[in-house]
Amino acid sequence: MRYYQLDDGGALRLAVRANGTAYDLTAAKPKLRTLEDLLRASSIAGQSIDALANRLLEDASECSLPTETASPPPVRAEEVWAAGVTYAISEQAREAESSMPDMYLEVYDSERPEVFFKATPSRTVGPNDAVGIRADSEWDVPEPELGVVLTDGEIVGYTVGNDMSSRSIEGENPLYLPQAKVYDRCCSLGPCVTSAESIDDPHALEMWMTIERDGEVMYDEATNTGEMARTVQELVDYYTRHNAVPETAVLLTGTSLVPSESFTLREGDVVDIGIDEIGTLTNTVVEV
Repeated sequence: MRYYQLDDGGALRLAVRANGTAYDLTAAKPKLRTLEDLLRASSIAGQSIDALANRLLEDASECSLPTETASPPPVRAEEVWAAGVTYAISEQAREAESSMPDMYLEVYDSERPEVFFKATPSRTVGPNDAVGIRADSEWDVPEPELGVVLTDGEIVGYTVGNDMSSRSIEGENPLYLPQAKVYDRCCSLGPCVTSAESIDDPHALEMWMTIERDGEVMYDEATNTGEMARTVQELVDYYTRHNAVPETAVLLTGTSLVPSESFTLREGDVVDIGIDEIGTLTNTVVEV
């Protein structure tokens, strides 16, 4: 099942897509307005979120899901973290941009993965909203990633993530990584959260990204999460290890597709990132 958070005049409504039809769960239970509400109810009841949602479908009204208007992220992650250099293409891109390329090779082959802080709710946008490129950056790219949704450190679902990055700032010095990664509108999540029980294997999902500029396709490539050098559970284990993780978090699992070194994003570009069994996350680009 796929879960969406909808804007209801400044409030939120929780919707679910099941068997090809979208249902308004808030109509069935007015106090059930967010995915976090459903996750807490699931924990209390000792049942999966899909089991609880199925019980509400009979009383829930059908609804439409916005396709072009900006929507909230499907989950309000108190923290978004990310993993780096988990795909060979990401290692190659880091080496190409960096003044210290050897350090990335060591991360790709080492036992301990790179896990870093990415965003807060105020820095995270949802579907059809605008992601940001820094005004003090000269080389900016979107980074398509499988996002793992966690409750109390346990995997409950998956979403699509866009880990916006300044390659010029990061490449100048690895210590500048936070400035290259953490800024206004630096992260996008959506269009939904697919429950963990709805995805048989997170390491066998087709993923694609297109970038359009003034109606022209500037980038169009695809890959598979099976190319990830580490498992989702391994990355989650390192993120939660000796760490006071929040109740709800998202962990992005690494960059799977990277545009060529000659490409940089511009204002007005449109980025589409899709993952099988989840959906397509669309964002425009603005300078921040």
